[in-house]
Amino acid sequence: MLRASLVTLFFWGAASAAPGLAIAAAAASNADSDDGQWTMPAKNYSATRYSGLTQINARNARSLRPVWTFSTGVLTGHEGQPLVVGDTMYVVTPWPNVLYAFDLSKAGYPLRWKYRPDVSQNALGVACCDAVNRGAFYVDGVIVYNLLDGHTVAVDARSGRELWKTAIADLGSGETVTMAPLVVGNRVIVGASGGEFGIYGWLKGLDLKTGQVIWTGHNMGPDADMLIHAATFKPAYPVAADEGAHSWGSDSWKNGGAPVWGWLSYDPQLDLVYYGSGNASPYNSEQRPGDNKWSASVLARRPATGELIWAYQFTPHDGWDYDATGAMVLADLTVGGKPTRALVHFDKNGFAYTLDRATGKVLVAAPFVPVNWAKSVDPASGRPLLDPSKETGVSKGNVKGICPCLEGGVSPNSPPAYSPRTHLFYTSTNNLCMDYETGRVSYLRGTPYMGINSPYSAGAGGYLGSFIAWDAASGRKVWEDKEPYPNWSGALVTAGDVAFYGTLDGYFKAVDARTGAELSRFKVGSGVVGNPITFRAPDGKQYVAVYAGIGGDWSLLAGDTRSDDPRDIRLPADFMKDIARHTSQGGMIWLFGL
Repeated sequence: MLRASLVTLFFWGAASAAPGLAIAAAAASNADSDDGQWTMPAKNYSATRYSGLTQINARNARSLRPVWTFSTGVLTGHEGQPLVVGDTMYVVTPWPNVLYAFDLSKAGYPLRWKYRPDVSQNALGVACCDAVNRGAFYVDGVIVYNLLDGHTVAVDARSGRELWKTAIADLGSGETVTMAPLVVGNRVIVGASGGEFGIYGWLKGLDLKTGQVIWTGHNMGPDADMLIHAATFKPAYPVAADEGAHSWGSDSWKNGGAPVWGWLSYDPQLDLVYYGSGNASPYNSEQRPGDNKWSASVLARRPATGELIWAYQFTPHDGWDYDATGAMVLADLTVGGKPTRALVHFDKNGFAYTLDRATGKVLVAAPFVPVNWAKSVDPASGRPLLDPSKETGVSKGNVKGICPCLEGGVSPNSPPAYSPRTHLFYTSTNNLCMDYETGRVSYLRGTPYMGINSPYSAGAGGYLGSFIAWDAASGRKVWEDKEPYPNWSGALVTAGDVAFYGTLDGYFKAVDARTGAELSRFKVGSGVVGNPITFRAPDGKQYVAVYAGIGGDWSLLAGDTRSDDPRDIRLPADFMKDIARHTSQGGMIWLFGL
């Protein structure tokens, strides 16, 4: 993911799972039942962001209104989502990563407690793309989440008392932590950002009770570093031994990036955790000849040991900053007339993939936004058929009009939702293209390892984003709601056949999940880059919650949106000059009800 503040700077670079299994099996057994809680980032291990609640539905959603708000006091980007466990809502802020617990059983939802960790301010100078946090995970009376400066913490859910705090990342090498953890059994699974700094990307498994690091699996390098065992590593497409190192010329894998800053899912029957790796470093692909496995890939690991079982690379030899860290949604679909345990992924590169989640084999790959860097994806080989005129590298000069741009056809920040009722996936999209020019850079630990100039422009049709419904079994767009600005929020869908999302110009919307017809909208003040959730409160009523607070890349590209800083007089990006007329920075939690 390109560091937003550097977009226009050219050549900047230095010369066992019993508790988890029970939860997942219960969720899978009855898709439309719901306990009214939201205990993990994506609602369930399958990452569907689907709720079986029906009080709010397509017939009455027009009556939705705000019923409660809270200001976090933080102006940076509010990604992620709250948690609701029993009668308590938990909220994690961007840096300084304060954890709030609100009592939903009392009028006004008063604060139960606040946990304020000690987070190094030095992380602000290293973090790519804003000081965001993508949320927490609840399990067995414990809230687990990550801190920007490279720590994971466990907090007692009733008292707010810190139980343990573990250093997992090296801030000095450019590693920061913005992702939400996933807990499977007694393993807390975490990864680090830092592809722009040439880190050696990894995933780690911590002990839930103590915080001790049990295993570390790298996303590239020799098989031993990647926790690959020849007898059990069975990808769908042929791979040689130590391909994670040999596919990087001149040992460039050692600083190859491939960070993990997005979303994770888990299949309890296969006992596999799925996650995506980020961009390859540096941006000049000619400094790292070869496929650069396993950057821009999906990887499937055993949660207890970290052993890698299979991997599939969406974008070999990534020359466009096409991170694959977006959500891997698990759904049982009928593909080509056959019942299939599928993994569905909307990639930054503009293709939506439906894979066999047991093997990683491509079943369907189709563009969900305008795409011209590749013509198609070959299911037989799994490889994209490239357009040579859109290949990049320092020798190519300034390559014009590549679609999608490096913000992605969808941002990995923006997880989709899946409804087992409609059998459709719902996701935000971006309609942006780019010019792409790179320069040769040298690696210096802890400094940007990039070398890129990449201005954006509107894609075909002039609109900049949309919200779509997608049939992943056939690779077909069912409906589309176009938006004037890039769409950056996550999606939520319910058994009431309502889909929810927010917009960059500060609207929170509910639409009919079957038709896309708008049911309600409300201006929440600041642009929405977070993910909506829904829950049933102690009063028995269903509510929908979402963060407002423009951030990520857009807090820097939107122009003068910060009123407390007289130096913040930046002009907005050319492709959306008037965005600051509609939004400014802020951090709010909004609750909506009937």
